[in-house]
Amino acid sequence: MDGLRFAFGTLTVFPARITRWDRDAARAGMLCAPLAGLVVGVCAAGLGGTFLALDSGPLLAAVVTTAVPAVLTRGLHLDGLADTADGLGSAKPAEDALRIMKQSDVGPFGVIVLLLVLLAQVAALYELYGQSWAHGAAGAALAATVARLALTHASRHGVPAARPEGLGAIVAATVPVRSATFTTAAVLVLLAATGLLFSPYDAVHNVLAAGAALGAAAALLRRCVRRFGGVTGDVFGAVEETAATTALVALALG
Repeated sequence: MDGLRFAFGTLTVFPARITRWDRDAARAGMLCAPLAGLVVGVCAAGLGGTFLALDSGPLLAAVVTTAVPAVLTRGLHLDGLADTADGLGSAKPAEDALRIMKQSDVGPFGVIVLLLVLLAQVAALYELYGQSWAHGAAGAALAATVARLALTHASRHGVPAARPEGLGAIVAATVPVRSATFTTAAVLVLLAATGLLFSPYDAVHNVLAAGAALGAAAALLRRCVRRFGGVTGDVFGAVEETAATTALVALALG
């Protein structure tokens, strides 16, 4: 329960009172992160489906579905994505880049990346809703779940924190590699089983989309660790949004 409270309390706006703020609770929370993502994805799919039922059309449903995770996370991950883009794009030493990321304003790199990411998410969901409501709903749930699974991997052993304080420091290097692997296997089995409700092709497509999302998130994570010396809360947000966007785009292809 401490892990669930930590996951929902730090990754969503749901009223989950965090009773423990230590590395043991952080480890359990990061292992429960995909479950928090699934709940967010189901909420997004539900509202998108409601708009489709009201004959809004797939484009408006896609916009609404994209907005729900932003609302349910207070825009935390999008803010982290923008700050990380500004830090990476600054071409300054790690200490200066981290200082830029802590500033409250958003620079040109952050604005451009935010715009492109949100457009990509809306466009991909539009294509999925164009196939059917079920495909759009499944895509929204998959993307949100895999995005939080990427956070589990970003918290594994061997990934240091860039700062001694903040969310990044409390969760960095808390998750054993074996536990992250087991959680990944469980999520992939769930995604394959969900895809089988449509067809064997969809089962394979789901797993491939999840793999692409985790690969893109891992590439960004490596870049940030090399650039900043470790992870921060902003890096976690960037990793999450990168995984979600890649998953949706991969589902829309093929």
